Amino acid sequence: MISVAIDGPAGAGKSTIAKTASKKLGYIYIDTGALYRSIGYFVVSNGGDIDNAESVVSFLPNISAEIKFIDEAQHVFINGEDVSDKIRTEEISRAASKVSAIPKVREFLLELQRGFAKKYNVVMDGRDIGTVVLPNAQVKIFLTASAEERAKRRYKEQIERGLDVSFDEILADIKERDYRDENREIAPLKPAEDSILVDTSNLNIEQSVQAVIDTVKSKIGE
Repeated sequence: MISVAIDGPAGAGKSTIAKTASKKLGYIYIDTGALYRSIGYFVVSNGGDIDNAESVVSFLPNISAEIKFIDEAQHVFINGEDVSDKIRTEEISRAASKVSAIPKVREFLLELQRGFAKKYNVVMDGRDIGTVVLPNAQVKIFLTASAEERAKRRYKEQIERGLDVSFDEILADIKERDYRDENREIAPLKPAEDSILVDTSNLNIEQSVQAVIDTVKSKIGE
């Protein structure tokens, strides 16, 4: 099986780019961020304290997380409930960042993520795929963009969804999340030593997808 690990900061377009690239390559796409979002969603929805690691961890024994593919699209299920559409808010995005810094949460999801790479050719994106989850991936890409460009993209996305958001708040959230992701004790966000940097600051989606596909094909010899 061939594994493509795509890491990078929040708002770099990893999910959209990885999803499109995987279809063109004929691989299965795994959005690991959705798993952390689902944990954050469950904790928040059940009255847990997202800022308290012990509170978050106390919910894990009651969580059954699954990924299913419906009409070729990834859906995340928590205890049998499809939460795919409920985990895409700014509140849950912040919650995901916080729960992902908790070692026991990362351990909880690790084998689920690795299991897919054993069964399928995968494109998997996240924060520590190339460094921790799939350290032996044949292709490792660090996908990034400037904080300002990432904030512009997130702002446009939220406005198009009809949400009342502030660009300055989104930019501040992205910078805060970058700091938290880069400085956490367990699996901090950083490029794997053998990863290839793809900066999408000045690329549109189509160009970014092509850059990923070209990188994959060059690494696997196609």
